[in-house]
Amino acid sequence: MSDNSKKVPRAGEVHWLALLCLGRVGFSFVFTAYSAALPLLVTDWKMSATKAGLIQSAWHLGFLISLFNVGFASDRFGAKRTFLWSAVAASLSALLFAFFARDFTSGLLLYGIAGLCSGGSYTPGLTLVAERFGPATRGRAMGFYLGAASLAYAISIALSSRLFPFGGWKLSFLVTCSMPAIGLIISLFALRDTPNIVHAAARSGQVWRSIPKVVKNRPAFLSMLAYSFHNWELLGMWAWLPAYLGMAAQAGSSGSASASMLGLGVFLSGLTYITSMLGSLIGGTLSDRWGRSLTILLFSCISLAFSFSFGWMSSLPLWLLFIAAAVYNLSSIADSSVYSTALTELVEPRYIGAAYAIRSVMGFGAGAISPWIFGFVLDVVRDGTPSAERLAWGLAWTSLGIGALLGPLMTLRLRKVPEAVQMARGLR
Repeated sequence: MSDNSKKVPRAGEVHWLALLCLGRVGFSFVFTAYSAALPLLVTDWKMSATKAGLIQSAWHLGFLISLFNVGFASDRFGAKRTFLWSAVAASLSALLFAFFARDFTSGLLLYGIAGLCSGGSYTPGLTLVAERFGPATRGRAMGFYLGAASLAYAISIALSSRLFPFGGWKLSFLVTCSMPAIGLIISLFALRDTPNIVHAAARSGQVWRSIPKVVKNRPAFLSMLAYSFHNWELLGMWAWLPAYLGMAAQAGSSGSASASMLGLGVFLSGLTYITSMLGSLIGGTLSDRWGRSLTILLFSCISLAFSFSFGWMSSLPLWLLFIAAAVYNLSSIADSSVYSTALTELVEPRYIGAAYAIRSVMGFGAGAISPWIFGFVLDVVRDGTPSAERLAWGLAWTSLGIGALLGPLMTLRLRKVPEAVQMARGLR
């Protein structure tokens, strides 16, 4: 994509991005609706940790299928049209989950369907941002767009924890799963004058022919591999962080005090997404100044250090554990916008939808497995004793680090290929 905007974005572009980000906030509430309520649902839906992780995995599986399809649809029909039609589906499916998910089976099915309908606000939204902003400011713009989702995660989890005393998980589902409909209304207004750009040829068969073009693009494929290992860690962390902090807050309490501390732990996990939002902005901005690969290496290594240590911190004072969780969340998300920005610079514009589609299958495929593996480790190691409980959580978090180990290696290889000079105007 050509460098067509090296100057500061105009006021109209800033306003456009702000509205698009606000719409993204609405769509993203449903992403954490389940994980926020997980400490309650494990008991009310009579689930093992493996089953609990499986529902989150169903969301990610549906999400990756959605992203695969909307990626090609963006090339075929345009990012704007794909974004808006997907927004309608996301709004309806979220409400279905809120009203009818009442046990493990219905939750598994309906949350999977919600994920299946939710991909349109992600990669088509990134494409819209890439079409609007040039390379000099694209990383920061994408950082704002992804940061908007983190803001929604923070509000969703924190709000859910405050709603638990009044209506439990049912009320929290009704409130958080109504937000995508608000996002749809805002997005219709934001995109009313935005052109619908179609890069691909009219015949749909030619869209599918773009797959070999993307897969054979070595630097782009290395970026996708690194993103996949990144997603294993990030999505597993997001799925289990509320339950972990809830467990840590509850330790040593009982009765009503235990329920109150559980809500506090979930609330604190929501606050860590504020730093997650900050991480997206920091990562995107630094990648414009330092280069894409260097920024990815910095934050992926910090995040790995936390994955291998965070699960062993449960006995720390809650305020220290909260600080660790906040830094962990910041470092884990900080490189997300950078992967997305780099891909727009390594792939021709007419293939960007296909590239996002293929990357989504790889990345969210890994992210669909990791929450289930995390829960499986918890079930295998636990035996009801406090020492086994601490060991189970430590090993479960370690599984996220093991799955993410190859990410920095893929980024190093990307940095060394000649085509890496296409990123960040030569900064790699």
